[in-house]
Amino acid sequence: MKKIFQEFKEFINRGNVMDLAVGVIIGSAFTAIVNSLVNDILMPVLSLITGGSDFQNWYIILSTEGDGSKLNYGMFLSAILNFLLIAFVIFILVKFINKAMDMGKKKPEQAESAPATKECPYCKSNININAVKCPNCTSDLN
Repeated sequence: MKKIFQEFKEFINRGNVMDLAVGVIIGSAFTAIVNSLVNDILMPVLSLITGGSDFQNWYIILSTEGDGSKLNYGMFLSAILNFLLIAFVIFILVKFINKAMDMGKKKPEQAESAPATKECPYCKSNININAVKCPNCTSDLN
C-alpha cells in the first residue's frame, strides 16, 4: 500500500499533471467568459436581427401529447456558436503567444555556406569548386 501511495505521489507531482489541472481550471473560467459573451452580448444582437425572438428559445414541437417533446435547435446553434468563439479566441491567443515567444528568441546566425565556385589559377575565370579541368582554358587543376 505504501508503494502505491508513493507512486501516486510521484504521478501527481509530475509537471504534466499540474499543467493539466491548471489548464482545466483556466478553461472552465474561460468558458464562463465566452458563455457570457455569447449569451449577454451576441445573442441579444442576433435576436434583433431575427425579429426580436430569443435565439436560444428556438425550437420545433415534435409532440403535443404526453411530455410535449420539442427539438431545441436554438440551444444547439448556441452551443456551436460558443464552440466557434472559443476556438477562435484560443487561436488568436496561441498565435499571439507564439509571436511573442519568437520575438524573444535570438535568430540564429546563418553559418556562411561553403563557396560553390573557385577561380581558375590560369585564366582567372570562375569555375565549379569540384572541377579538375577548367572548361574555359582546359588547364588541369590541382
